[in-house]
Amino acid sequence: MSEDKRRRYSSPVVDGLGKSASRAMLRAVGFTDEDFNKPQIGIASTWSNLTPCNMHINGLAEEAGRGAEEAGGKSLTFNTITVSDGIANGTEGMKYSLVSREVIADSIETTAGCEGFDGLVAIGGCDKNMPGCLMGLARLNRPSVFVYGGTIQPGANHTDLISVFEAVGAHAKGDMDLIEVKQIEETAVPGPGSCGGMYTANTMASAIEAMGMSLPGSSAQNAVSDTKLADCRAAGAAVLNLLDKDIKPRDIMTREAFENAITVVIALGGSTNAVLHLIAMANTVGVALSIDDFTEIGKRVPVLADLRPSGHYMMSELVAIGGIQPLMKMLLEAGLLRGDCLTVTGLTLGENLADVAPYPESQKIVHALQDPIKKDSHLRILRGNLAPDGAVAKITGKEGTYFTGKARVFHSEEEAQERIMDGTVVAGDVLVIRYEGPKGGPGMREMLTPTSAIMGKGLGKDVALITDGRFSGGSHGFVVGHITPEAAEGGPIALVENGDTITIDAEANTIDLDVTDDVLNSRRARWQPPKPKYTRGVLAKYARTVSSASNGAVTDDF
Repeated sequence: MSEDKRRRYSSPVVDGLGKSASRAMLRAVGFTDEDFNKPQIGIASTWSNLTPCNMHINGLAEEAGRGAEEAGGKSLTFNTITVSDGIANGTEGMKYSLVSREVIADSIETTAGCEGFDGLVAIGGCDKNMPGCLMGLARLNRPSVFVYGGTIQPGANHTDLISVFEAVGAHAKGDMDLIEVKQIEETAVPGPGSCGGMYTANTMASAIEAMGMSLPGSSAQNAVSDTKLADCRAAGAAVLNLLDKDIKPRDIMTREAFENAITVVIALGGSTNAVLHLIAMANTVGVALSIDDFTEIGKRVPVLADLRPSGHYMMSELVAIGGIQPLMKMLLEAGLLRGDCLTVTGLTLGENLADVAPYPESQKIVHALQDPIKKDSHLRILRGNLAPDGAVAKITGKEGTYFTGKARVFHSEEEAQERIMDGTVVAGDVLVIRYEGPKGGPGMREMLTPTSAIMGKGLGKDVALITDGRFSGGSHGFVVGHITPEAAEGGPIALVENGDTITIDAEANTIDLDVTDDVLNSRRARWQPPKPKYTRGVLAKYARTVSSASNGAVTDDF
């Protein structure tokens, strides 16, 4: 066996006479005698041609492999899955979306664990790819770098995928004809890359870079660009440097690194899904992180970036002025980031940011700390008799911070969508969409279709929507998700009836049902848990093993 510590996993697979069969198999895929003495670097690719987010990642994986080999390693590329939220939203298929995060983590762990890779590069391009990749890398705890596939370019007239969803609602209101809707449909998604606002993909890419698990700049690059190709090649080489220094994901993914990630997510106005995914990732490495940490950090961190969905600009426009690195330097200099956290460069975050230039003076995308868009976080953790274990709201202030209305209860996303589109839902309603949680869905679907319909119909400030499901990063309006305990477990959201008064206060961070305890207890005594919607297959396994949304909805909770 080799004494090269860089080959501690591949050596048992290929060294010695007894591994002749292993070497014979690898010769067939291109190994030479010399290659057996090199560290093996697995390149985990989420390529597929079923979504623009991932359609280009095969080329990026090839570049990462070249970078690893130029630095003295031997690369082997393998695929894991991806699913498309943008395609599946509003359908039963969306129940598989969050499940795919666990499948991705499982598959990366399984492949690398079996094949004996010494280090890894994982490349993700869509919402669940990124936390799934990080969870897989963290479980293995071998020198690793994550690469983001990059953002898409804007569509015609500054449109994107969310523009299409909202056009459907505008048509239902009578503000847009079918020809206009089709024109947006045909031009809003022009090519490769992840959805163009500060939606979940760009949010998670930014969080991972802030955490130190991507190379500087990786989160803010166009999908089709020389800079993204260079990022991939540099990532492959960086793994060899990490092997030399024996730096592993758990050395980087510390409590302080997660706090840095949360800080950057808030400053960017990022997706509510960051709460779910960061808690899941922290769980994987044994870092204690809770929904309440978002509240504490949010008290001191303002929203600075005027990015979609609540703002005006797209990620490609942030890329053009320097990405998130100047923002991170601003936060570091203000004492809001920990600069001593280790990163995949082998240097600290502060060292990485030392020579970063500020944004151009003329830019309007990222506000100064003295002129925030919102003085504290838009991600609000709410509690009350309707969500005793917590809920996650995305309140920018543009939709107000206080809402009281009458409950209009639905047992599925589809049912709610029909009533929004046919005009049943009116101003003053609080839509309650339940039995969409991790267990109840199962799968915790995103409510992008109904929230987009609400915005398209011009009801964004007049209707609230609460759910034990979750939201797309593209959702905006007065929305509260991740309500726990969920309805399928008998949480109070299961006991709400049409006409009940619900009050949401995003200043006091409360969400309450104006019903007495006696009435709730009476309703609880009559409540019967629903029968499982799936009894076999991946959704059934997920429903049996998944934890609460407040714990990250993980399937291997400790």
